[in-house]
Amino acid sequence: MFWGVDVGSTYTKITGINEKKEIIYSEVIPTIVNQDEVVGEYLKDKSVEMLVSTGYGRYMIEDSFSCPVISEIKAHAKGAYFFNSEAQLVIDLGGQDSKVIKLDKSGGFIDFRMNDKCAAGTGKFLEIAANRMGLDMETFANLGFEADKELEISSMCAVFAESEVISLIAKKESAANITYAVHESIASRLASMARKFAHKSEHIVFTGGGAMNPFLRHLLSKKLEKNIVAPDNPQLVGSVGAALAGLEVS
Repeated sequence: MFWGVDVGSTYTKITGINEKKEIIYSEVIPTIVNQDEVVGEYLKDKSVEMLVSTGYGRYMIEDSFSCPVISEIKAHAKGAYFFNSEAQLVIDLGGQDSKVIKLDKSGGFIDFRMNDKCAAGTGKFLEIAANRMGLDMETFANLGFEADKELEISSMCAVFAESEVISLIAKKESAANITYAVHESIASRLASMARKFAHKSEHIVFTGGGAMNPFLRHLLSKKLEKNIVAPDNPQLVGSVGAALAGLEVS
């Protein structure tokens, strides 16, 4: 078994594949303190031929398991190509950052752009807004389709953007319209990052926890005027890419 561990700022993804590149095991767990010990508990009874780590906390795993690490860019490129061999561009929305990765014909990355400056352009802001509105993520993700007013959130800072959400709540704007505004804000930032590459890319893959959000995917497709697809398990793309990297060097 070949294992990939993607330690993100919010969730850690663990994936095991066999020599045929079949996914045998996968787990998504919250990222907490001493996450290396938590990962160790999940792997202690498993057959581990090779372990590769990636993500925000990859060096913690490297130190504990003496394993190779690869960048999130390389991991998501490999993982996206595994799920869709026609992929030309990857848009990844994680809890702490967002990435746009241009691929070559074999799934390697040519170029990328990354936003890790502020949570306003990441999945964390979606969680903050949903919690502020008292909604679970599934309800929040679909409510935007019911909007009848295109409200805007203009702040580039997550703290001030949250204040704008609070202000809209105080003005008794509908939950659907506020939800639209939050998603519109993030979709605009992602589209701005992706536009440089998207005009030459017909096959765009959306990855990360944000890719599970149907309304966000809808807005992003609309803004880029492209069909955007997401794997069945978009959160696993980075850990799958790490596992594949381990298989390649074994």
